[in-house]
Amino acid sequence: MSCMAIVDVRVLVEGASDVEVVSKALQGLALGSEYNITISSIIPTTNVEIAKSAAAGADLLIIATDADRVGRELAERLFNELSQMVGHIERMKLPLGHDLEHVDVELVRKELRNALVRAGLKSLQVLPEYMELRKQLLDLKGAYDGLEKEYQELEKEYAELRGKYEETRVEYMRLKQENESLQALLEKRSKPVKIEDAWRALFPAEPVPPEGYLAMAVEKLGLRGKIIVGQGYIYSEEEEAVEELLKTVYLGTTVAKALRTGPESGEAEKAVEEPSEEETPAEELEKPVEI
Repeated sequence: MSCMAIVDVRVLVEGASDVEVVSKALQGLALGSEYNITISSIIPTTNVEIAKSAAAGADLLIIATDADRVGRELAERLFNELSQMVGHIERMKLPLGHDLEHVDVELVRKELRNALVRAGLKSLQVLPEYMELRKQLLDLKGAYDGLEKEYQELEKEYAELRGKYEETRVEYMRLKQENESLQALLEKRSKPVKIEDAWRALFPAEPVPPEGYLAMAVEKLGLRGKIIVGQGYIYSEEEEAVEELLKTVYLGTTVAKALRTGPESGEAEKAVEEPSEEETPAEELEKPVEI
């Protein structure tokens, strides 16, 4: 059994005597059991601000005023001011005279019933629009549910991708650090240099020795595998080793040159080149002696 919402109806009248008339008329209407309607309040006021405060939020507001010109003007003003504050407004005319003893309560009851019926019929007029709006709402809810499900799936996928991203970022940082360490190590290692450039960096005023001298020095000093010489280049993992080899070669060539150009060496060469007068050339001995 479905539970229908109670329709909140409020009645706005001009004065306290009208409250008695409307209350008496409502006694013969079984609104709650037949129509699921409750008259939550009967508001006696002609003040717009008080009426706004009392009527705000009602499902249906019935403005019950006298049928004369003053009553019609009051009803018109209240209708314009309150139409945006309640679900629906219906107007009803009260018979002239505010004395309960002289008012036809049955007529008032009939007017109340007619007002409720008119409100219901007007509600039926907007029923197709309501049903269309309800259909649109259901469609939107279905679309929303689909989007909500898709959002949850995307959120889960995002969490997985975020985890993979963090793993990749950590691996990237590790590889970057490792690469930087290798790069620093490679920068520290010396590169092959031209023999001429290395020699002139140390001894700019001295002639560059032949490559064979350096190769022979490497061999004699037991540096094979540590220093490589060839094709006009020299290489070692330690730059200091290249410098020490060049210095050693420079020292050796300098000493050898000094030995070749020293005083004793000059006299020995001269003695070899100039034979003594006492020595007789072999050619002269072979000459026949004339008598």
